[in-house]
This record gives sequence, structure tokens and C-alpha cells, in this order.
Amino acid sequence: MNIVASGMTAQQLRLDVVGENVTNSTTTRVEGGEGAYRRKIVVFEAKTGRDGFRRAMARASTGMVPSHEVPGGVRVAQIVDDPSPMKMVYDPSHPDANEDGYVETPNVDMVKEIADAMAASQAFSSNVTMFNTMKTVITDGLQIGK
Repeated sequence: MNIVASGMTAQQLRLDVVGENVTNSTTTRVEGGEGAYRRKIVVFEAKTGRDGFRRAMARASTGMVPSHEVPGGVRVAQIVDDPSPMKMVYDPSHPDANEDGYVETPNVDMVKEIADAMAASQAFSSNVTMFNTMKTVITDGLQIGK
């Protein structure tokens, strides 16, 4: 359950970052005057479990969960700026235009953001399906003991 929950949490954060990117897709000035908004990318990292299946089942049956053992799953390692170049748009009337009349606009590509949102949504949905399947298996297992 921890593995599935970690996947759901990671994909939810990925969707939040996509939302931030879409929201700032026209922001030509960020706080601190560092230029236009730069697209963010979520970097995932696998958390490898230290147990084999047999050992995990033995631990679960005795109720022992040592705190030093970490279950597998995924976590967000970091959120990084997209290094792709910013877009330059000619608009001499814009307040952020340079001396040549060009405005630096965010490197946010709506097609990439929609695809990223769809992939994150599908991964989240898959984790929900897995969680529900696991819940059904556990419930049916408990019914056997009655």
C-alpha cells in the first residue's frame, strides 16, 4: 500500500507542477526581475525496498515493522527548471520588451503540458486501480478466515 500511495503522491505533485506551468505560460517577469517564467520539470526517483516478498510477509504476519527498513516506491527527487531556450516574441509596445522590441516569453509548450498532464493523470488512475484491487484481495482474504 505504501508503494501505491507513494506513486499517487508523486503523480499528484507532477499534476500540480503542470498546473503551475500552464498558469505561468504568459508570465514575462518573475519575482526578482530575472526574466520570464521558466518551465518546471518533476524528477522522480525509485525508492528500492530492502525486503524480499517472503521476508515482508513474515514481518507482516508478526506485526513487526522495523523503522530502518524502507518500503519500495517512488519519490520526487527534485523539481528542476527546463533548460530549453526561452521564446522571443516581437512586441515593441510590451513593457518588458528589450531595445530591439523583443519580449522574452516562457519556454512553456502547451502540447508538452497537456501530454504531461495526461500521463500523470493516467499514472494516478492506475495507482488508484491497484489500490482498489489490493483492498479487494485483502478483504477477500479476511473473509476466508471466517
